[in-house]
Amino acid sequence: MKKKLTATFTGTAMAASLAMTTPALAHPRPQPHAPQLTTVASGLISPLSLAVGSGGTLYTTQNFAGQLDRVSPHGKVTPLYTSTDGSEVGGVSVHGRTVTFTLTGPKTLVLQRDQRGHIRTLADVGAYEAKYNPDRRVHYGISNLSKSCAAQFPEEVPASYTGLVDSHPYATTESRGTTYVADAAGNTVLSIDRRGHVRTVAVLPAQPAVVTAAAAAASGLPACTVGKTYRFEPVPTDVEVGPDGWLYVSTLPGGPEDASLGARGAVYKVNPHTGKTHRVATGFLGATNLAVTRHGDIYVTELFGDRISLIKRGSHKAVTWVNTTMPAAVEATSRDIYATTGVLIGMDPGSAPGGMIVKARVNTSRW
Repeated sequence: MKKKLTATFTGTAMAASLAMTTPALAHPRPQPHAPQLTTVASGLISPLSLAVGSGGTLYTTQNFAGQLDRVSPHGKVTPLYTSTDGSEVGGVSVHGRTVTFTLTGPKTLVLQRDQRGHIRTLADVGAYEAKYNPDRRVHYGISNLSKSCAAQFPEEVPASYTGLVDSHPYATTESRGTTYVADAAGNTVLSIDRRGHVRTVAVLPAQPAVVTAAAAAASGLPACTVGKTYRFEPVPTDVEVGPDGWLYVSTLPGGPEDASLGARGAVYKVNPHTGKTHRVATGFLGATNLAVTRHGDIYVTELFGDRISLIKRGSHKAVTWVNTTMPAAVEATSRDIYATTGVLIGMDPGSAPGGMIVKARVNTSRW
């Protein structure tokens, strides 16, 4: 049941996995006076990650093209790095003049680019995962099944298993000399110090869903699973540092990420010192990224919900901030919200890339 985000987003992974029915948590109607989005850059291939630097300079990754770009305030796109072995490039963040990004392929690395264009490997998170496998004791699937029941499962759906060795560093952020990484396949939030030492901050909790009779029939699961709880893997897709010093993490719920299982994505907050984890809100349909303002409000992209949602400070419920097609990444400054949209448009051979970077003028300090 491990999942690479590349496969999840193109719809080739998990297609035959557990098609359970979980009630969707509907969002309230959009707020009045919805923000006006203006286009900064277009024609991008899978821009799943975004960062805002000084002077309005942006950095984005075209993940499936294996490319890191700098985008000027006027929309000029300049390639900074291109993988040569088909590796996915993602997880971009910027601190000062250092740009951090990730590589997922034959090696799974966190890289940094300095102002002179020199690139160094900060850490090999794939090697760390192979050595420690932080979720190795976490049980996924259905516990306490009889052997006869487990034997009836389809080959593509494991009945019960513990965390496997897999790594897909999907997002990064930096605070006080520490780089934090959301590893979507390792199910973890990691920290890396300046010397490249990797530590597990937290393993995100498994995501449960109850098997119904209809879901079992649709998935080819045996009748003995009806009423039992299947524990999916979490899929952390972003990590940001909030004004309270906690880490804020968006997650996909494992399994099919479209509407077939309902809106099960969530946002968690994690104590970076103890790993203590609290769920802030749930009910997101494809929570692929988040931004936390200095005031404590949280913007969440819902890739499969075609919207960016807002969790106001102190709230545990999200409202629709703006409806937009296939948003994947979101960043907040004191004046603007930036996002990538249309990120999966043009993924088919011969079609034109439809990924864009957009922005809206918002006084985030007033929310």
